[in-house]
Amino acid sequence: MGVTLRSYAKINLGLLIGAPRADGFHELLTVYQTIALHDILRITVERGSGIEIRCADPRVPRDETNTCHRMAERAMHGLRARGRVLIEIQKRLPVQGGLGGASSNAVATLLGMERALRKTLPAEEKLRIAAEIGSDLPLFLVGGTVLGVGRGERVYPLQDLPAIPCVIVTPQVGVSTPRAFARWDQICGAGDVARQVTSERKPPRPQKVLELRRAGQPPADAIAAPTAKLTVSGSSDRMYELGCGLSAWLSEQYSGAPFGRGRAENPLLALVRAGIKNDFEQVVLPEYPELGEAKTALLRAGAKYASLSGSGSTLYGLFGSKAAAAVAVNRLRKQGWAAQASTTLTRSAYRRRIFDC
Repeated sequence: MGVTLRSYAKINLGLLIGAPRADGFHELLTVYQTIALHDILRITVERGSGIEIRCADPRVPRDETNTCHRMAERAMHGLRARGRVLIEIQKRLPVQGGLGGASSNAVATLLGMERALRKTLPAEEKLRIAAEIGSDLPLFLVGGTVLGVGRGERVYPLQDLPAIPCVIVTPQVGVSTPRAFARWDQICGAGDVARQVTSERKPPRPQKVLELRRAGQPPADAIAAPTAKLTVSGSSDRMYELGCGLSAWLSEQYSGAPFGRGRAENPLLALVRAGIKNDFEQVVLPEYPELGEAKTALLRAGAKYASLSGSGSTLYGLFGSKAAAAVAVNRLRKQGWAAQASTTLTRSAYRRRIFDC
């Protein structure tokens, strides 16, 4: 039985990089937001054995290094199933673009296999498997507006922002996330590392807590239950200080501000006022000047907020209306940018549209 489904992208509404961890990762604080751009996957489970990946894009690996391959192996084991798994990927999202395409493909593979086999893993098991395969896989099991902490794999469903028009610009460059982190450590991370080493020689101080006021409950079947308190690592003063801007923005969203009652731009304006940013811009934009030019072009085209998504190379701009986004796309294309209009997806829309093919 073959199952066709959409594999949606994400953007990062702010991304703060903390101190390196003992496991080689960095502490992160980000708000993930799913958007309507997507790949198309077809998952087939038939008689036989093995896993085959087909994709016309030569940049997509077809062996066990592909996250879809690793997910299929884990899923077959977890579902106690046998058979040959065929994964066909119609690539529409950029490779190494910062939109989470590979991670989204892996989660879509899991969901497609569940439907094809008519079996379902427990929500907690799906979340655990996703986190073990990659840091930003779990967010695609939640969808909508999602807070990511730890290395990004610990996800907390937030009250959804309303659907916001956006414009995606995809410059023809690829940015390696490991290289971006290495560059961050080289240029910006020395102070955090020194502070972390120093703090290890002192008695541990009390952990600081980021308070999030909730204005509503997430869906009952959310993968990770929401919490009113999220611990912020005490080993990095910088992480805590930069988190204050994000905390202020989240607090405004959870304060009952009436952005759904005639103030459609309120989330954008609140985002701008909070001053949250993507730390990767400090190391990626100087190395790839074209990306800085693309961000400037988005702002000049009328974006209320523009940012690199993840480590790039994709950039996005948030707009006050679909009409403004459409005008911006035309303007950017005339300037030679590969731009397309889209919209953010709420959690309910995300889940509803995955199998709407």
